[in-house]
Amino acid sequence: MDGTRLTFRLAGINNQNFIMRDDQTGTWWQQVSGMAIHGPLKGRRLQLVPHDQVTFATWKDEQPKGQVLKLDEQIAKEDEYASADWEDRMSTRPTPGIGTPLTGGLEPRTLMIGITLDGKSGGTSKAWPHNSVVASGVWLDELGGVPLLLVTSTDGRSVRAFDRRADGDTLSFVRAGTDAHSGVLLDLETLSEWDFQGKATKGELAGQKLARVELLLDYWFDWVKYNPKTEVVKPWQPKRKPTKPPIPKPVAP
Repeated sequence: MDGTRLTFRLAGINNQNFIMRDDQTGTWWQQVSGMAIHGPLKGRRLQLVPHDQVTFATWKDEQPKGQVLKLDEQIAKEDEYASADWEDRMSTRPTPGIGTPLTGGLEPRTLMIGITLDGKSGGTSKAWPHNSVVASGVWLDELGGVPLLLVTSTDGRSVRAFDRRADGDTLSFVRAGTDAHSGVLLDLETLSEWDFQGKATKGELAGQKLARVELLLDYWFDWVKYNPKTEVVKPWQPKRKPTKPPIPKPVAP
């Protein structure tokens, strides 16, 4: 920040987000936004570093020589790492900061895929239920004039977002075959094949690469707090078939 390298430590929790305190100025920073909320640097924002929220299997497949953060032996010895069932345990606790029903008609702890884009008229944001996007495998949408592609990895969990324009054309995508999580995407305009990294591997557009769009996996109660004007996609609701009247029994002559 302004040429100074800051170091951070945990100062507290707000709305289930870390509050970080830097040692150099004593400023407090909000995890989800990178915004300084108290102290000498209040109002400043840390620059977001592009990141992925994917399974280790997917990341390792793409980055076989990538480095992995080693567990701290002392913390592991004292069993202070979060347990594997941490998310399940948290789901049974009251949602922090919820005094009135949330907008959008979603449960507070619905896991959402959130995207914020800065346009000429200011920032605009939208959120999609993670389960709905994963179930579809491919989701085409638009936000702030940008045509979006949300795509699920073959692991059935990891999701990435892309600007689905290539060579000036907006592309429409489908999965090859009937598997929602097959490894091959097809664009309907050229029938080129694309992978989970947004790269065309075969066909007319081979070698082209879609621009990544940053997304954030977040609970609905948290996302809507920091993005109160967000658009929101409701979870899929299966349509019930109308009840047909019973066929009358034949009347004996």
